[in-house]
Amino acid sequence: MQISPLAPASFPDLPDINGVTFATAAAGVKYKGRTDVMLALLAPGTAVAGVFTRSATRSAPVLDCQAKLGGDASGGAAILVNSGNSNAFTGLAGDGSVAALTAAVAEASSVDAARVFTASTGVIGEPLPHDRITAHMADLVANQQADGIDAARAIMTTDTFAKGACAEITVHGQTVKIAGIAKGSGMIAPDMATMLVYIFTDAKIGQSALQAMVAGANDRTFNCITVDSDTSTSDSLMVAATGASGADVTGNSEFADALHSVMLDLAHQVVRDGEGATKFVTVAVSGAADDADARKVALSIANSPLVKTAIAGEDANWGRIVMAVGKSGAVADRDRLSIRFGDITVARMGWRAPDYSEEATSAYMKNDALEIGVDLGIGSGASTVWTCDLTHGYISINADYRS
Repeated sequence: MQISPLAPASFPDLPDINGVTFATAAAGVKYKGRTDVMLALLAPGTAVAGVFTRSATRSAPVLDCQAKLGGDASGGAAILVNSGNSNAFTGLAGDGSVAALTAAVAEASSVDAARVFTASTGVIGEPLPHDRITAHMADLVANQQADGIDAARAIMTTDTFAKGACAEITVHGQTVKIAGIAKGSGMIAPDMATMLVYIFTDAKIGQSALQAMVAGANDRTFNCITVDSDTSTSDSLMVAATGASGADVTGNSEFADALHSVMLDLAHQVVRDGEGATKFVTVAVSGAADDADARKVALSIANSPLVKTAIAGEDANWGRIVMAVGKSGAVADRDRLSIRFGDITVARMGWRAPDYSEEATSAYMKNDALEIGVDLGIGSGASTVWTCDLTHGYISINADYRS
């Protein structure tokens, strides 16, 4: 598979996180000749927080993880992920697969089954051949190591590159490390997306404080991206804090900012790997009646097939932005609306800008990173979302997804 033209130059050098180890296996869940299972083992005392899809058809692993958050953290914990099959819409068989997998991890690692979190990503509606995974459990436990790059690769589906991000800060004289991996490429829309995200830190923080921090950062990162407006059954974002550094970050704004930066980096990488994407697009809306209205407008623009195909064709068709604003359901006044592409004002106060240049705007559209700015001229509400263009590549990938 050809790597996305928007991919980072290389996978980052993720720091090892004390209290976290990884192993991978090629179980043949769907893919042949590649790793497709990842097991992370977490030290006793690790706090685990998470946010998940609110889809009404969410998968058995998602429901199980949601039920387990906030449990006793005195023992260790584990995260088991497979790609190729989402174990979603599989009825009682899906629950049985989750139970079999958590039991196998517990038996092989001595981690309480109530602290084993599983995730599956891939095709919906096919029973998960969990026996292919449990057959590798002893090796997954025995082969644990600190490096997470193989784990990032094992959770990929239609992704064209492995995604990682990290940060280091000093808290009370102690170095605190954060490292995260993610997968996601299509079926991406806020709340959340068909993505899996795992972030690890050696910071010390209680589960409830970590949960609040993660939920807040998620609303400003992963819930602000969209590739195709579709929300998955399997979205899971989990953050594990081992406490190994000894630095208590409860209420620490610098740690919160660092966690946010890692989450935003990973969220942007998901958009940059959007199926068939050739453009990374920021949609910034201001002047709305409130933030909620600004978000409606931003998502209306970011999800519009007409807008996204114009961007793919490098066509400065700003009339489609006018259309998307009008259909959004937000309060809008045609005669107060202004639009810009990058630094180029194309429309001002309900009219085409007097100095508008089709040539200059068309030249701007050739960039692989674009910004669409909209000022509604009504209030102080603002919102920013990130998306990509819509190309023939998206159709090709998804038309053949189950083949």
